[in-house]
Amino acid sequence: MTHSITQLITMLEGKTLEFKRDLSSPKNMLKTLVAFANTAGGRLVIGVEDHSREVIGVENPLDEEERICNLIADSIEPRLVPNVELISIEDKTLLRVEVYPSGSRPHWLKKEGPNEGVYVRLGSTNRKADRELIAELKRGAQGKSFDEQTLPDRTVGDLDFNAATACFERHRKLVKNDLESLRLVVRHQGHLVPTVGGMLLFGKDREMVFPDAWIQCGRFIGKDKADIFDHIDIHEHLPVAVERVMEFLKKHAMRGADFSELRRKDVWSIPLSILREAVVNAIVHADYSQRGAPVRIAFFDDRIEIENPGILLPGLTIEDMLQGVSRIRNHVIARVFRELDLIEQWGSGVRRMFKEAEALGLPQPEIIEVGMRVRFIVYLEESLVLPPDMRSSKDQAGTKSGLSRDQVGAKLKPNLEQINVLHACVNESGITELMNVTGRSNRTKFRNQVLNPLLSNELIEMTQPDSPKSPTQKYRLTAKGNALLVTQKQGRIE
Repeated sequence: MTHSITQLITMLEGKTLEFKRDLSSPKNMLKTLVAFANTAGGRLVIGVEDHSREVIGVENPLDEEERICNLIADSIEPRLVPNVELISIEDKTLLRVEVYPSGSRPHWLKKEGPNEGVYVRLGSTNRKADRELIAELKRGAQGKSFDEQTLPDRTVGDLDFNAATACFERHRKLVKNDLESLRLVVRHQGHLVPTVGGMLLFGKDREMVFPDAWIQCGRFIGKDKADIFDHIDIHEHLPVAVERVMEFLKKHAMRGADFSELRRKDVWSIPLSILREAVVNAIVHADYSQRGAPVRIAFFDDRIEIENPGILLPGLTIEDMLQGVSRIRNHVIARVFRELDLIEQWGSGVRRMFKEAEALGLPQPEIIEVGMRVRFIVYLEESLVLPPDMRSSKDQAGTKSGLSRDQVGAKLKPNLEQINVLHACVNESGITELMNVTGRSNRTKFRNQVLNPLLSNELIEMTQPDSPKSPTQKYRLTAKGNALLVTQKQGRIE
């Protein structure tokens, strides 16, 4: 988008715009131009006070134009050729240097070298790129993605084909040859080996190779991270992880009912479709080459933040995203998510989320770059404030058990399903047996609505408490649960 110089002066400094009073600090100016070239391009206007926006002008503009061109030629590698022009305003002359996203990135300052002199633009600041980000810039310039790279020291056996089959079963039957067509494996020196994307999606020991390819979810008390109420770490295969995140968000939301139509319709206090789209975007666009940076979901009283590692891809701005421009960071992951209908249409996700928020009467979402991460903020229509009794019980029950507000700290009045489960737990029983007793088929709902309340009220206990997800896990009646059954037989449950 083009702007007149008068319009530019009224705009805020940001990812693609910076003002300089003069050329007294050429190094900072050169860092900005390098960062522009490596990120999304930008315009540097010289002769304007950056705080007050007072037009100072440039003395000896022709000499300064030659000087800046020489500085750029002598100080930046690979060679950068920006558009430099003189502009008149208020009887004064400004220098405008326009840099376009470069296909020769990464550029760097010669004096600092290719390992230390690479900068990128984050908001209105310049940030030195680390080794992983430099590699990402190189891949982007070559049209390659991180998840398309091969893992030659791995074999096809390192992928969990059964897990992949389970993910695809509602869409089509997956056969071994599909692994290659989906780019989960590729041929390398005559052998099939997994790609990075294949390992990230369905690797049996994914976190041995990519220790930060997991998702961290937290429900915080209030509007900051000073006090956490509940948290969960999700380490499942990426397509399955989407559902686990949504289950966590639902657990801490309020659910009502709409009877205006023939059938009951659940009404949630959080915009589930917007959040699902944001979670999928975070997983698909995360930079998994970064270390120490999982995808993070933070649930506050007034908003939910979805954050993924990795800055926006070079050439892409937040304004572009709002216009429907999309660039894929992980081609393999995106392809699989598209086949699983987790992504509906390329480039439409962000615009759709903003339109839905408007239709629901919600505050406009925000997309911001924070450090080396992208954060999507969804604001809630009404704050979901945890009651005081729930806050005080968080250490005893909430954080450890991962239970919802209506399951923690309250005296349980067992319903018929739960009484039947208690009877079944007189003898040790697995979750499948307990579900059969109640006629339930949805394991997640059974855990949340029947099993977890009994556990949190210490009416039943696990036979393997140190391995809660063990496939051989069973449940048995506690002394407290037995006493309740005795009371129930005597007809004295309150």
